[in-house]
Amino acid sequence: MPKLRRLWAHDIGIDLGTANTLVYARGTGIVVDEPSVVAINQQNRDIIAIGTRAKEMIGKTPEEILAARPLVDGVVSDFEVTEQMLQYFIGRIHRQHTVIWQRPRVVIGIPSDVTEVEKRAVENACATAGARETYLVEEPMAAAVGCRLPVTSSTGSMLVDIGGGTTEVAVVSLGGVVVSRSLRTAGDELIESVMGHMRDEFTLSIGEATAEKIKNTVGTAMPMSQPKTMPVRGRDIMTGMPKEASVSSDQIRMALHKTVRTLVESIKLTLEETPPELINDIMEQGIVLTGGGSILRNLDSLIAQETKMPVTVAEDPLYSVVTGTGLILEDLSAYKSVLVSMEGM
Repeated sequence: MPKLRRLWAHDIGIDLGTANTLVYARGTGIVVDEPSVVAINQQNRDIIAIGTRAKEMIGKTPEEILAARPLVDGVVSDFEVTEQMLQYFIGRIHRQHTVIWQRPRVVIGIPSDVTEVEKRAVENACATAGARETYLVEEPMAAAVGCRLPVTSSTGSMLVDIGGGTTEVAVVSLGGVVVSRSLRTAGDELIESVMGHMRDEFTLSIGEATAEKIKNTVGTAMPMSQPKTMPVRGRDIMTGMPKEASVSSDQIRMALHKTVRTLVESIKLTLEETPPELINDIMEQGIVLTGGGSILRNLDSLIAQETKMPVTVAEDPLYSVVTGTGLILEDLSAYKSVLVSMEGM
């Protein structure tokens, strides 16, 4: 019989995203990176699959099985399913060890404009999933910590976190968010714009995975000196038969234009509301982009052109929030000021 050992590095940080859930285990690093998708039998509410396996079922399941996201725009829309998803991901961590399991402390990111009811829903879901204590941190603050910005100093930093369901634009200083905007315009809307373009211009019906591939392959926020094209296969809406079309980077740029303009205007509006002293800091340090939506080709160049400020994409944009929750876990006392809730401390 294997010898039991106590797992001291049991605290975890969670980026509970609309598109993906990432989990950081203290002392180990990122241990879970899976889609926030759950496949449910609608007749008896049994969970069929969670994460990657569930995402693979989207669009392929029998009528009684639904593969869907339990979060909408970064907010819990189905408490019971979110709770089970968290239980699954948290449980995966301690199943990897032969341990005397201890209920973990959890730091979890939330959108900056969630209501008290929504905050409570997240805390309750974590508690039911096994958390001993739950600490909430606004996602832009967690992302800023993950990007190693000086969030606890008096220096102002600006971060734009473009996730799947929400975009968080924030100016942070002295451990707090000075000015912020939370938009329901983000990566999912970019994907929907591509799907809409293929439907309207080519009468071609495609899925989310194909639309994301198009965005990543030929998508761009600004004209390219050497435009790209790619073949796209799907179902002809008119005939119902398979069909192939060729789409260019210029076409996808125009399809994404409205969503991209909304993001840019929100950044400019946030800058207009930022105190002058902090503007000086931002002009010196630049704007940092993070989240999956930030990797859209030339988006940083467009924002730099529109704001007249330097713009950089974070080194690991997909992992900024979860890395930030992990760094906060490693030194809760040092980051006490950045937490929304300090219950249990």
